[in-house]
Amino acid sequence: MTAIAFLDSLNQRYLSLHRAKEDFFWETYMGTSDDHEGSTQAETEWAAFLSSPAQITELRKQIEAVELLADSDEKTQTLIGLNGWLNTFRAHALESEQAQKLKAKLIKFEADLFEKKQNHVMKYVEEDGNEAEGSLPVLAANIRTSSNESVRRSSHQALLDLEQWLLENGFLELVKLRNEFARSLGYDNFFDYSVVKTEQMTTTELFTILDDFEARTRDSHLSSLDRLADAKGEQSLKGYNFVFSFSGDAMRDLDPYVPFSQSLRRWVESFGRLNIEYSGAELTLDLLDRKGKYQNGFCHGPVPSFYDQGRWIPAKVNFTSNAKPDQVGSGYDGINTLFHEGGHAAHFSNVKMNAPCFSQEFAPTSMAYAETQSMFCDSLLSDADWLKQYALDANGDAVPDSVIKSMIDSKQPFRAYGERSILVVPYFERALYRLSDDELSGEAVTKLARATEQQILGLACGPRPLMAIPHLLSDEAACAYQGYLLANMAVYQTRAYFTEKFGYLTDNPQIGPLLAKHYWHGGNSVNHNATILNLTGEGFNAKYLADECNLSAAQAWEMEQQKISALQSRARAEVAPLNATIYIVDGASQIANNQRSDSGMCDEFEQYIVSTYGR
Repeated sequence: MTAIAFLDSLNQRYLSLHRAKEDFFWETYMGTSDDHEGSTQAETEWAAFLSSPAQITELRKQIEAVELLADSDEKTQTLIGLNGWLNTFRAHALESEQAQKLKAKLIKFEADLFEKKQNHVMKYVEEDGNEAEGSLPVLAANIRTSSNESVRRSSHQALLDLEQWLLENGFLELVKLRNEFARSLGYDNFFDYSVVKTEQMTTTELFTILDDFEARTRDSHLSSLDRLADAKGEQSLKGYNFVFSFSGDAMRDLDPYVPFSQSLRRWVESFGRLNIEYSGAELTLDLLDRKGKYQNGFCHGPVPSFYDQGRWIPAKVNFTSNAKPDQVGSGYDGINTLFHEGGHAAHFSNVKMNAPCFSQEFAPTSMAYAETQSMFCDSLLSDADWLKQYALDANGDAVPDSVIKSMIDSKQPFRAYGERSILVVPYFERALYRLSDDELSGEAVTKLARATEQQILGLACGPRPLMAIPHLLSDEAACAYQGYLLANMAVYQTRAYFTEKFGYLTDNPQIGPLLAKHYWHGGNSVNHNATILNLTGEGFNAKYLADECNLSAAQAWEMEQQKISALQSRARAEVAPLNATIYIVDGASQIANNQRSDSGMCDEFEQYIVSTYGR
């Protein structure tokens, strides 16, 4: 078999296995299928394909053969594809039979735990005193925005109860099994293994960055806690009161200007004006909360984008949110998730290499690199000029400056908290996976979680208790949460570059093509630092995010006022087509599509949401 034929065969085998896995993943995570056995089998076959050391041996032979050929474009492109696959298999290869068996056991164990957790019911007390079921997004929104303390307290208690349920129903065994798997590969523990796999750095290198950021933001964070306690009492630092104490009123005031019914239109128009397009991709969006559905937004691509022997294969991408449109705060949360997951989809739709291995969310794709794309997009939602253009009430009136200033006054002092609520997760997971099997008890892990929250958040218990975070249970997301913080560091570096170059971000049509060229085109063939260097001319730097966290509210408002003022002097960009086929679904039911037009799809979606939920 020639190297070109081998590359094509590899691409096609992967596409088949990957599509089967992803279709099962989507159906089971959306709650439209309970074929967990089929899903586990498909996941196991996909993992076995990627983890086979025989693939590496064969790839090296093919690469050596191609390197002997005369220089040509065909030789160059074939080597790019083969080396992409070699890097992918190196990231997943399991050379020992023991490691392969442990991996299969892990997949089965996680699937069983996932199924049990899907059936676990969480309840809170509504304002009328009646008990109601609540998903993770509903409980989190209650804690952030409900003006009723009983609702907030009972919602928070449901998350604490979930932690204990997990500790009693397999989480401790999962940690032990993961550590056993990592040790079979020569690592001290699963955290060390995961950091190398997801970010291509050691735990020591990672915590050099994290410890520096923690030190840079510690004083401003602790000062904000002291000021809040002085102003509103020590009760304001309770996990169920904390976020509401500093943001509840401001977010309630914003709510009429960001109804969820308008979220799809805001995404289409905002991305269109940024000139972000999807290169012919097929997008399926499942946006509404319902029982049995996975309780966290995500984006997965069943068909990765790539050039198949010169023929463009558009991506097929699925992404979700968990909106409850009749709940205060759901509109802004829903738009945030749309922008975040829509940013992922834009990235994975625009990788234009010659093998599907370059365009998927798994290793060797860095989580920090992948999250930079999505978090850059959702960062726009807090910009005052974005809010003035897109946060409109039922009469079409823009959100008043006073509401934006109130949001900044309440949230900017806690800007460091927002980042430290990400930071707390790797500090906890590192310590968790360092515990010996004998030390892993429910009591010890609960104590560790609360101690880590106290250390990093300065709170006896976080508003989002650590073990209630879904990422900790998922194979690819476990011990990878630091990727969000590393990504946000890159986001603010990217924002600073664009602001310096163009003067503004919102509706800037030059941004989409630059992201496509420097951040998306090469996929994981380029490492995270190199993409930032390609665009900005400067390597990865955490300073920009730390500086953002340490701004006073007055300084932040002055910067946002300048953005509002600048709107008067620039023409608004036209909405460019997204160049995607889009289906909006609710489980097995289709709500809307853009076969007629993007605008028509938004009309259908708005009518459905308003008629079903009233707003």
